[in-house]
This record gives sequence, C-alpha cells and structure tokens, in this order.
Amino acid sequence: MITDTATPYRVYGPQQDSGTVAIASRSDDGTITRSDWYDVGGGEAGYIAPDPRDPNIVYAADYQGLITRYDRHIGQVKAITEQPELSDAHGAANLEHRFQWTAPVMISPHDPNTLYHGGEMLFKTTDGGVHWSAISPDLTRNDKSKQKVSGGDITLDDSGTEYYDTIFALAESPITKGLIWVGTDDGLVQLTKDEGKSWSNVSSKDWPEWSRISLIDPSPFDPGTAYVAVDRHQFDDLRPYIFKTSDYGKTWTKLTQGIPDTTFVRAVRQDPKKKGLLYAGTEMGVFVSFDDGAHWRPLKLNLPTVPVHDLTVKDDDLVVATHGRAFWILDDVSPLRQYSDELAQKNEHLYAPSTAYRIQAGASNPKHASKVAGQNPPAGAVIYYYLKDAPKANTEAKLEILDSSGKVIRKYSSTEYNTLDEPPDPDDKKPEKQLKPEAGLNRFVWDLRYEEARHVPGYFLYEYGSGARGPVAVPGHYQVRLTVGGQTETASFDLKLDPRVHVSQEDLQAQFDLLLETRDELSRVYDAVNQMQDVRLQLSGLKRRLPENASTKSITNAADELEKKLVGVRDQMINLDITANEDSLAYPPQLDAKLAYLAMDASSADSAPTESEVRELQKLKRQSGELLARWDDLQRRDLADFQKLAAQGSLSTVVVPPAGRVGSDPMPAH
Repeated sequence: MITDTATPYRVYGPQQDSGTVAIASRSDDGTITRSDWYDVGGGEAGYIAPDPRDPNIVYAADYQGLITRYDRHIGQVKAITEQPELSDAHGAANLEHRFQWTAPVMISPHDPNTLYHGGEMLFKTTDGGVHWSAISPDLTRNDKSKQKVSGGDITLDDSGTEYYDTIFALAESPITKGLIWVGTDDGLVQLTKDEGKSWSNVSSKDWPEWSRISLIDPSPFDPGTAYVAVDRHQFDDLRPYIFKTSDYGKTWTKLTQGIPDTTFVRAVRQDPKKKGLLYAGTEMGVFVSFDDGAHWRPLKLNLPTVPVHDLTVKDDDLVVATHGRAFWILDDVSPLRQYSDELAQKNEHLYAPSTAYRIQAGASNPKHASKVAGQNPPAGAVIYYYLKDAPKANTEAKLEILDSSGKVIRKYSSTEYNTLDEPPDPDDKKPEKQLKPEAGLNRFVWDLRYEEARHVPGYFLYEYGSGARGPVAVPGHYQVRLTVGGQTETASFDLKLDPRVHVSQEDLQAQFDLLLETRDELSRVYDAVNQMQDVRLQLSGLKRRLPENASTKSITNAADELEKKLVGVRDQMINLDITANEDSLAYPPQLDAKLAYLAMDASSADSAPTESEVRELQKLKRQSGELLARWDDLQRRDLADFQKLAAQGSLSTVVVPPAGRVGSDPMPAH
C-alpha cells in the first residue's frame, strides 16, 4: 500500500483476483464511492509506485515480474517488464530471473526518475522502464532445492506464487541517497550504502533461519537506523518479530513486548514527525509504541480485529491496508504524537490541533449512490481534549475558538443546544448539546465557521437555511480554549487554503467581510422579528385577561391595531407561511430569505464577491434599514401610545425585550 502527492491524497493497493485500486482519501461529493476509485495497471499481487511529480503516472507490479506504467492522462497501460518471459508451469530454478508474487517496486525518494524492482537481484531504471540494469548480485540464499515446480511430477500448478529465494522487502533511506535496504523471503537483510556498488549481508542470528523479511522501514531521523518486520506464520510460528538496528545492521534488538505471542507481524513503520513513535501491522490489528518499540499496546478504536498487511503515515493520517476489509484511515494522529505518561496523569488536557484546511465540503451526490461507500474525513479543525472524569451535571465544559487577535469567534458549551438547521422529523428528539464531554479522549470538529445568525424559534429557512450560517474563517492563525470547572487550557493552530484553490488572501477577506456583513444584517432582522413576536405574545395575553365589557373595548381595539401594524412590518421581514421545501414557489420569500440566498450565492466558491453581490447586499441593507426604522417608529409612537392607554386601565406594561435575546415560543403567522 502507498499514498501519493495529490490533494486530497489517494491510497493505492492490489486486491486478490480484482486487480489494483487507487481511491481518494476524501471525495468532493461528500461520500467516497465507486466514482472515486480506478485501476492503475499492474495486477492483483504487486507493489505500486505513483510518480511524486505527477501522481497520474503510476508504476504497478504483478506476479512473474510483470510491471506496468499507467498514464491516467490518456488511459493507457504500458508493460515495462525487465524480463518479459512467460513462466507459467515453470519452476523458479528454470527462469532467468526470480520475482516474488508481491515483488517490491519503489521510486527513489531522492530521484523521481529512478525506479527499483526486486527479483533475486535488484533492478533499476531511470527512463521509465525502457532500459533496466541490475545493481546487485543475487541477494538471496538461492537454494535450488526450494525452486522446483509446484505439484512435482503429478500435476503442475505454478503461477508464480510459489517462487522462493526472492526479494520481498525494499526501502531506501529517506535522508541518505543510495542507502538501500533489501529483505528476502529466505531470511536475509542486505544493505548497500553506495547505490548498489557494494553490498553487505547484515542479517541477524536473532531471527530464525529462512524467515520472511516482510518489511523494512528506514528511519527518517538517523541513516543507520531501520526497523524490520519478520513473518514466520507459514512455518506455523505465530510469534511477533520486530527488530531494530541503529548501526547499519551490525547489531539488532528485538522489540515485541506487549504484542501477544500468537500475533505475528507483517509491517512496522516509524512516525515521520515524532521520533520513537512506532506503528505495527499485525494479524490482529494495529499496535502502537510510544517508546521506540520497548512497549506496545493495541490501537483499536473502531478498527475491526483484522489482519493488517501494511500501514503508512501520510501527513497527519495513519493509513492501514487490511486483508479483505478495505483501507482504513485514522484521520489525525496528533494526540499520539503529543501523548506522554505525564499527560495521562492530568485531570484535563487540550492537544494542539493539526493544521486545518479550508476545503469546500461537497454534499452526497445521488447520481453516485452506492452500497459500496467510504466515509469522508471530518471537514474542519479537529480538536482533541482529554478529561480524566466526565464533568458533573452542573459543571459547564466550554470550547472557544479565537482569532489571531484573541477575539472569541465561536463558542460551544455543554449546557447549550445546537440550533436546528432544518425541521426535525416527527420522531426526532430535541437538538443535541453543542458539546458532549466524556471521560477519556474527546474529539470535536470546528467547522471553521463563525457564529451563525441569530434565529427565530420554530421557523426554518428550508432550502435557504445554509445562508444563515456564519462565514468560513479566512486562512490564518487561530486558537482554541478549553474551560472545565474553572481550569483553562489554550492551544494554537493554523488554517490554510485548499492547495488546489488559487485565490488571494485579499479576495478571501473581501468575501468574508461581505458574508459577515450579510450575517449581521440577518441577525438584526431576526432580532426585530423576535421582539415583535414577543410583543404580540404579550398583547395576546393581555387581551385574554381583559374582561369583556364596554370599558375595555378601546384597549382591545388598540391592541388589535398595534398588532396589525407589527405584522405588517414583520411580514416584510419574514414569511411564516413557508413551512416546507418549495413553499417559496407559492409564498413569496421576504427579506430574511433574500439575505440568506445572497449569502449562499456569495459563498458558493472560494473567490471574491462579484459586483452584483456587493450591489445586492447594499440594496437589501437599505430595505432592512427602512423596515427597522418603521419598527423603531412603532415603538416610539404606537407602542408608547398603547402603554399610556393600558396604564389608564391599570394594566401591565408591554415590554420590548433587548435585541439579541431569542424568544422561547414560536408565534403563529396569524
């Protein structure tokens, strides 16, 4: 398994009897489906190597030494096999070269023109497979007694999977060019420090003879350090074998404490950013070590108990290849990189988030609906925090997002509820709490948005509802602050632009400013609507309490007249007759929907607002200003007059609530 340099990155691997697969780690359609998956040549068995300069060029291997070059630009697959010899039903001893069923293929991390392919010796090409040269002698034991035809003299059955004495593992140091490690299926580790001019057998006597060297992972920190996974399950030996050298293979140390004795290992990888953080792929899942392999513990989470054949760390993700159970991705390993025994003793801890990216999250596309679907990674800034104990019922846990100036731009609380973005189904319960802290490790995803517009209880914008959301933050430096029981911790992180998008910071700021201005205007409209609804509720209650006689008739008429004027202003701000999708085709949307629609239009892509969008906002602000002025006038004149009349009858005063306070009860339209 391997990943590439695309954005979002793709994951590659072979599938038994089903060829190769390249699949996106994130889909723009909201769900990873068959449309995000394609074949890259090669076959069911081999390694894959996408070109780091252009991941649409992919080298892929298969059994019997087959290797291909796939060009996605034109959709062609060219065979570039070093020895294109048909070898069905032939024993390995009878062939010019021996290639493992899963012969390794590797592009040099130092020269993208250099491609390696392992047989019984190591082959190299620098021109895309037009010419190959051997840069080693036979690096295996070359025991001819183990290279006979499968089936013997009775029934031949030899497809290449039976070949032995071959290179099984291949890796070049990511920090030293030409320092190449080779592992064989017959138990040898060979090393060259000069790109194949000379080789040394650095095998250890600590692993049994004829073991399979399943994988070698050179250190990204020290050229003399490498980790080796040794697999002996086909000898009926299910014990784990992981070894480390820090002196170019002169000595080896076994590192398996914590992995059960019946759990053999196929892969071991070092985290490229945190020295000493190791991951192991075993027959029973993934294990992790925080102390350079001295101790291991399971890393299960929601991963099934399944054989893990390979794993790799891509940026901040741990990518896992399983046998028959798909690719799995642990989307953010930052808590593992920051973990320590000291942190485990704290009552609470906020982990520093990884860099977040502004990516326009696509919605699920029904045209691509499929039962075979993968889950997208979370869209936003992933925030981890640890709590030794869950907060008590009356204790607020709070997460706040701050901009570079320290201003709070978003707040989430364990005592407050999310606003419903759409009407609930009849069987739905009330909205969930904004924050649901539990004992142990907690994960929260900030969607990168500022606070949403204030809302009108019981009212929904339906198809325009997304326009009431807060604008997406511009790239920059941000902070997150965790407060639990009076204890506060703060961590910083960066927000960056989607690498595929080319737009200036100035354009994004202009878009943000327009969207924030639109949101604020919508909030002012809804503040006024909520105030008018509250006043209507008070008027309704006052009228119910009045005795029906001639002396109260004038007050009742005045209340009716005031309510009529309120509704006249309110109904130009909001249309409460819209109670379902597409109701706007029959009931004209009013100012709030027009503001929300403008926000949807202006936020449809990462770009500066158009002249039309700027002009439309100014027009809607003028309309809003006129309606808000009428509401102010109603308060100063009509409501004040009503208050005097009510006071004459010794009635309670009608109070206009402060702007920004959301009412608790929805008010019917009529």
